[in-house]
Amino acid sequence: MKKISLTLLCCFLAISSLWSQLTFIVSGLPPNTSDKLELFIAGTFNNWNPGEQGYQLSKNEDGFYSLTINPSKGNHKFKFTRGSWATVEGDQSGNYRPDRIFNYNGKKQNVYCNILAWEGNSGNKKSTASPNVLILDPSFDMPQLNSQRRIWVYLPPDYYQSQKSYPVIYLHDGQNLFDQSTSYSGEWKIDESLDDLSKNTGLGFIAVGIDNGGSDRLSEYSPTPNSKYGGGRGDQYVQFLLKNLKPFIDKTFRTLSDRENTLIMGSSMGGLISMYAVIEYPEIFGKAGVFSPSFWYTEGHSYWHVLNKGRKDRVKIYMMAGGKEGRNMANDMLAMKRTLQVSGFPDREVFHKVHADGEHKEWFWSREFLPALYWLFRDDQRQFAQKTLSSSTIDPIGISPISEREFELTYQTPVAKPKISIANSEGLIILKPKKIKLSNQANEGGLQKGIFKFKPPKEGSYFIQFFDEDQLLLVQKMR
Repeated sequence: MKKISLTLLCCFLAISSLWSQLTFIVSGLPPNTSDKLELFIAGTFNNWNPGEQGYQLSKNEDGFYSLTINPSKGNHKFKFTRGSWATVEGDQSGNYRPDRIFNYNGKKQNVYCNILAWEGNSGNKKSTASPNVLILDPSFDMPQLNSQRRIWVYLPPDYYQSQKSYPVIYLHDGQNLFDQSTSYSGEWKIDESLDDLSKNTGLGFIAVGIDNGGSDRLSEYSPTPNSKYGGGRGDQYVQFLLKNLKPFIDKTFRTLSDRENTLIMGSSMGGLISMYAVIEYPEIFGKAGVFSPSFWYTEGHSYWHVLNKGRKDRVKIYMMAGGKEGRNMANDMLAMKRTLQVSGFPDREVFHKVHADGEHKEWFWSREFLPALYWLFRDDQRQFAQKTLSSSTIDPIGISPISEREFELTYQTPVAKPKISIANSEGLIILKPKKIKLSNQANEGGLQKGIFKFKPPKEGSYFIQFFDEDQLLLVQKMR
């Protein structure tokens, strides 16, 4: 009996040992690293031996280096070397970097790391990524698009020193988010902004960046095709986020996975697909940051999508554009604000702002990143409550039927050259933009009113798009 008990105890200890493994994963290396790299870890768990054979990382088929150990519980410090202290890792400039630190809780855990440079050698391209930015996978599978993509992950500075869980921000155009060396037109500096936020408020966020597909970018970020540029694979891209990437992130890291703590954000075409995602899947994405959105690309479908779907659940949408991005950008966004209003979204759920100095560039989106975060999470994070932001004013405008062929337009800002176009319930244009004449014009309580006529479709619902010359002002669903 004692022998059986001893055997069972040994088995239990062996299983417990497996459960309590700690795995270090190095998913990013400096560009000047040799293909014959021998990588070691040195720390408080091995008396800081820089080249101990039992602490050498092995390379897997994905190109990652990893090592599994069983250290004691508590805080541990460590660094990576190439076998000696003369070949230790440095900061992004190749200078001395402080010790890495993590808190081990005794349970099975992965620690992801990204080596930015070797001390004394920063490489050909200077990386500006924070030490807590890592490449999760250089070729994450995207089955819906029959493609693969690099995935970036930013972890809060205290991630490995705490057991907290964090909200998650999903961002498009990953090349331009964290690192100047991979960006093609500047970077958002997401890591620097979130580092500062953590330092000043104690609040932390996990940020996930998905590289765009280069020549496939327009297609993957557009929910419907454009008549000139094509595309329309946006839903497949969002399905990848929902069914593949988000579950993996929630399983791998300590996340707050509910909809209120899941934000999707992007600029330009990234803003377009973010708006689509929050309207189509509000049960997953409770918040959206829509910067300089390319609503023009869908030729009206973005507005029809909102009108058809309506408000399914409480969400928060932050829209922002610049005054120097062209007249259409800001006004297209204002037309979307009106569309959201008539679809049942209250003002407390939709913010929009036009910044006079804003350009269609990364520096602008970088500057406005934290203000957007403040507004989107101000109801959830007490520290954000002091940040008071207000939307830009919006001129009222609306269309109401008087008879079968007569309609009344109510507006505030003068309309110089009014036009309308008509689309059927499926989004097919059945009347191209056509000039209309406003008659019986009057001023009532500061609002202008005028009557116009046209012949609507005989049956079913349809959409009126109202323009001033070629500028869209309003999209409204009739019947």
